Amino acid sequence: MLDAPPRPLVEVTDLKMHFPIHTGVFRRHTGDVKAVDGVSFSILPGETLGLVGESGCGKSTVGRAMLRLYEPTAGRVVIDGDDVASLSPEALRKKRPTMQMVFQDPQASLNPRMTLARIIGEPLDEHTAWPKAKKLERVYELMDAVGLNRRFANRYPHEFSGGQRQRIGIARALALNPRFIVCDEPIAALDVSIQAQVVNLLEDLQEKLGLTYLFISHDLSMVRHIADRVAVMYLGRIAELSPRDALYARPLHPYAEALLSAVNEPDPVRAATRRRIILKGDVPSPANPPVGCNFCTRCPRVFGRCRVEKPPLQEVEPGRFVACHLFDNTAAGRTGASEVPEHNQQGVTQ
Repeated sequence: MLDAPPRPLVEVTDLKMHFPIHTGVFRRHTGDVKAVDGVSFSILPGETLGLVGESGCGKSTVGRAMLRLYEPTAGRVVIDGDDVASLSPEALRKKRPTMQMVFQDPQASLNPRMTLARIIGEPLDEHTAWPKAKKLERVYELMDAVGLNRRFANRYPHEFSGGQRQRIGIARALALNPRFIVCDEPIAALDVSIQAQVVNLLEDLQEKLGLTYLFISHDLSMVRHIADRVAVMYLGRIAELSPRDALYARPLHPYAEALLSAVNEPDPVRAATRRRIILKGDVPSPANPPVGCNFCTRCPRVFGRCRVEKPPLQEVEPGRFVACHLFDNTAAGRTGASEVPEHNQQGVTQ
């Protein structure tokens, strides 16, 4: 008898985060910035899902809306069996210990007036009634786990390097033994030499503690190192969701293909034969996205249907999901790029 597949720890369904636009003296509502506009995915226990895309695509907003740091406009976010989006304030407070976040800027996310021990121990103060000695012991355990010397416990954030400050943020996130952590570009503000150390630390902690990550980043090389699956976002929606190796070997969505063509290739032989795709035009405003596919204004393979109908995110190969009419079952079978009748010149290859 075959074992049943594991149930996802995290399930996001049609998540939307729209920010209202108000103008005039009377603050009249004139529209919405659709930062996240119908995102769906799931994450298995112990898995790392990489969420990538260019700046402004909404990937950080997804992470914040999932944890209710922003109140979602619509959608469901089920984490460990509970729909976080619909929890009452009291129930959400009880849920907080199981889901935490590591922020992008370690300097801005740490209180400059608190010592390291107070910063790491703050979640324990908020969610436990432990005696002071037990809290201090836990703080020391967390410092050991992230590679910080216990002698630093009474120092302040400005006395640490960027990598050390990010380790403090990671220790704080681990304080209450969470099951799920949103890593919101945790290496973007760090030197290249420190980035690998922090990513290796996250991987070691995941293996030891059984953590599940949503790893948000624009560094595609680092995502390839840490992620099991990768979701590619464009203008508030997911364009492609695939296993890591399959995506990097053969991206399906035209935007994913262009994005990955920009990744540095260390092998000079492969670099010489790589096809570089340069997209022309600007990203549309999330306050006024295209009527059809969000990528239709820049796609080198656009055709008529793309401009009038949004493609659903559908499974086109086992485990691979793409939001593109090139792979629409109802269009002309599963059309390939060579079968599309109307090409344009908005993408350039070299």
